[in-house]
Amino acid sequence: MINHVWGLIHHPDKEWREINKEHESVSHLYLHHVLWMAAIPVISTFIGTTQFGWTFGGEEAIKVSFMDGLGLGALFYALILVAVAMVGSLIHWMARNFPNRPSRHECIVFAGYIATPMFLSGIFAIYPVIWLCLLACVAGVVYTGYLLYRGTPSFLGISHKQGFILSSTTLGVGVLVLEALLAAVVLLWSLGSEHSIVWQFFQ
Repeated sequence: MINHVWGLIHHPDKEWREINKEHESVSHLYLHHVLWMAAIPVISTFIGTTQFGWTFGGEEAIKVSFMDGLGLGALFYALILVAVAMVGSLIHWMARNFPNRPSRHECIVFAGYIATPMFLSGIFAIYPVIWLCLLACVAGVVYTGYLLYRGTPSFLGISHKQGFILSSTTLGVGVLVLEALLAAVVLLWSLGSEHSIVWQFFQ
């Protein structure tokens, strides 16, 4: 797992070739990569929201209780795991017109490794200042897009022009999924606080 993480950051082209040679199963991907990497933003957010609290910078921090943090963290973790499978299924569906269309499980493996920068950027949630977390998220999206552009042509066996079109569409939809996930995260983690946006509707 660690070798692929470092390789995708340091030399992505070479690492994609290594990943393609492995013919990894979805269960192996989740067991050795996704389950571990997805824990980074979950654990960081748990520590940040229970020990420090959300803040917009200079304002009063909004904390959640330890037990609420555990429950919400488990739900957040499940959402991430589902999101990886959804993006992989999307890539599989979008590749339906290509002659060398990969299987659904290969697309999920591809999506799992593409998400690596996003997982790593989640460590900034350990001290959840909103602007800092958003900046880290943008950096993660940018490098995720780079991995997608570099990996799609060789993964699907298509030209760089076709890869650019497909990866652009995938990235666009992926960003929408990310935005929905982030919105869900903010709402979920705020549920443990009396200042939650959600609770305002019941007052």
